[in-house]
Amino acid sequence: MTAPPTDYFASFTTNDDALVLASVSSDAELELLNVWLRTHRREHPDSKVDVLQLPAADEPAPGDLARLVEELEADENRLVVPVRVFWVPGGLPTRLKVVALMSGRDTYRPPEILQRRILRKDPSRARVVAGEPAKVSELRKQWSETTVGENPRDFAHFVLRRAVLAIERVELRLLGPEYKSPRLVKPEMMASSRFREGLAKIPGATPEKAGEMLDELSTGWSRFSVDLIPSLGRAIFSRGFDPRIDYDRIEIEQMRHALEQHPAVLLFSHRSYLDGVIVPVAMQENRLPPVHTFAGINLSFGIMGPIFRHSGVIFLRRKLDDPLYKYVLRQYVGYLVEKRFNLNWSIEGTRSRTGKMLPPKLGLLAYVADAYLDGRSDDILLQPVSISFDQLHETAEYAEYARGGEKRPEGLSWLYNFVKAQGERNYGKIYVRFPEAVSMRQYLGEPHGPLVEDEAAKRLAMQKMAIEVAWRILRVTPVNATNLVSALLLTARGVALTLEQLHQALQDSLDYLEQKKTPVTNSAMRLRTLEGVRAAVDALSGGHPVTCVDTGREPVWRIAPENELEAAFYRNSLIHAFLETSLVELALAYAARTADAEGDPLQAFWTQVVRLRDLLKFDFYFADSAAFHQNVAEEMSWHADWEQQVRAGRDGIETLMRAKRPLLADAMLRPYFEAYTIVADVLRDAPAEIAEKDLTKLALGVGQQYVAQGRVRNNESVSALLFATARQVAADQGLLEHGPDLMEQRRAFRDELRGILRDLDTVDRYARELFAARERERRTKRDEAV
Repeated sequence: MTAPPTDYFASFTTNDDALVLASVSSDAELELLNVWLRTHRREHPDSKVDVLQLPAADEPAPGDLARLVEELEADENRLVVPVRVFWVPGGLPTRLKVVALMSGRDTYRPPEILQRRILRKDPSRARVVAGEPAKVSELRKQWSETTVGENPRDFAHFVLRRAVLAIERVELRLLGPEYKSPRLVKPEMMASSRFREGLAKIPGATPEKAGEMLDELSTGWSRFSVDLIPSLGRAIFSRGFDPRIDYDRIEIEQMRHALEQHPAVLLFSHRSYLDGVIVPVAMQENRLPPVHTFAGINLSFGIMGPIFRHSGVIFLRRKLDDPLYKYVLRQYVGYLVEKRFNLNWSIEGTRSRTGKMLPPKLGLLAYVADAYLDGRSDDILLQPVSISFDQLHETAEYAEYARGGEKRPEGLSWLYNFVKAQGERNYGKIYVRFPEAVSMRQYLGEPHGPLVEDEAAKRLAMQKMAIEVAWRILRVTPVNATNLVSALLLTARGVALTLEQLHQALQDSLDYLEQKKTPVTNSAMRLRTLEGVRAAVDALSGGHPVTCVDTGREPVWRIAPENELEAAFYRNSLIHAFLETSLVELALAYAARTADAEGDPLQAFWTQVVRLRDLLKFDFYFADSAAFHQNVAEEMSWHADWEQQVRAGRDGIETLMRAKRPLLADAMLRPYFEAYTIVADVLRDAPAEIAEKDLTKLALGVGQQYVAQGRVRNNESVSALLFATARQVAADQGLLEHGPDLMEQRRAFRDELRGILRDLDTVDRYARELFAARERERRTKRDEAV
């Protein structure tokens, strides 16, 4: 049998006394080991090498464990050298790999029946690798410092665990960082003195119960799942999407460098179930370390449970009300962070069903913060991940939720239908961005610092940290053609537009995005041409959510009322890019409306900008107060002498508004303020502490009435999802608490919102006047050409 390569031999000298712990699983591997030993002894005749043969995966037999105890007690200066046969990937039939993946077996170690055949065809497929040696005395010191152990057998088990990890490190260098995965989590944690000390403080807790919970949580990437799952995920989304994910290569390299320095938590924006597939694909095809993804235990169904578990998914219980479970979870997260494994979950906690980012969830992040403050890492990076799509088939489902529908439970039939839906049509491209990571040290201070004892201060710091992550996600999320076309057609309120009208109306928004240096996709840039606009509306036609009417002299496109909620999802995905300019427009309209009553229209403008920001803070992310003020001032500086024009009152503001491009406040924000107004109207005669469910039911009923009467312009304003946020706004204004003047405060709030709707009418009037003027100009040029 061909001798294995020698560049992976252990680095011990001729005078070393060594104990080789040889992990072998077959006669073929044993022969390879013997060749390796003969070669070493021939090259180092003066060295003394004893070999203890151990099974490759199973618990050693009692006799082998007893012998290891004896060998470890024989000489404290002796080197322990772990050795194993490494099989270069390839050659195992896929059907066997899938079975092995479900069972959790190491699929990179071919079955014994195939090993000799593989070696005959290609001996280089097998290599004997040796982990870094360690003296018995060094291992004993580590054992006493980190674990609870009372007898030599405990120490022997510790040495075996260290041997496995040493071999894993060598094999990881051969395979690449994308194959890094935690091993021996349960035995390592159960033997940890830190873990046992905390366990003893929980009433009724036992190691057995804690072990069962660790079994429930424990996960890992088998080596084949690193290959299979991203490939399977790519096969799923490639049914409807371009298989080539759109990345920013500079961001990838910056993240690669950051992940080499510190462990990271990848926090992704969540619009689709595909997100959980896309992150592993992105990591694998960019040769980055795999991530371990937290998911609800509702996704552990059928055969998918074991497959997901061996693909880095950590299933969490829906309710974390068991003190022992919370402790085990906290320690598990701490262990993964300490061992520098990267974690992954949605910062929003669940899919956004409206298209805009939801407020960040802090539950799991608190466990990571505890691990950092406890000194388990000198820093932990929060890596924002922006995932966006040209289109999604899930928007129809989200529209049903907005109408008050219930979420359907996950299961095998659900999974089948989800995968099937990916192949129904072309959904365009997927965009993944990795902006600069947020340092936990920067927000929480040094480990073991004052925040360890100050829970309120820690939570505030975590909120700021999470908001910064979300803000960075929004800043890099590119605006695409679907977003822009949907937003424009929604403003037409069901009226169809021609290709030229669409092209003309889109240019102001594209100019604005360019001036603000907002990232856009290639599809958005192509909207500069008629061909690009036609490609965008064709991709959305057929009720997805655009309807094309092509039976006349020229085709026209519209969004029918029944498709408004789906279109709103796409429009909401770009509001962040136009949010500040929309508030500017509303504040200008307010300053003009109140110019006769207010002393200083410029002061009224700034006061209203801040007030609008406060009202919308539950629906949108904003820059901090200073940066927000600076951004508004910078945008207004594009207009010469704008402050003097505002101070001039109604006439000056009207001149400013007619010159502003684009005018988007009504297109972007009306559904939100209409939803707020409906809730405020319901509160006019509602109990002080009305339940959220009751408030939503009443609001849906009143909203449907207002739509029928034409008192609400947008069907999408009548949405259970928007009413939930509206309730938060009302609570923030103190309108859901008992008080002597509660009804008066509720009426004042409703009147304020009605005033904002009048300001939206004003902005809309200017926008329509601009559109009409351009349409007249277009027709004049066409007639002259004829």
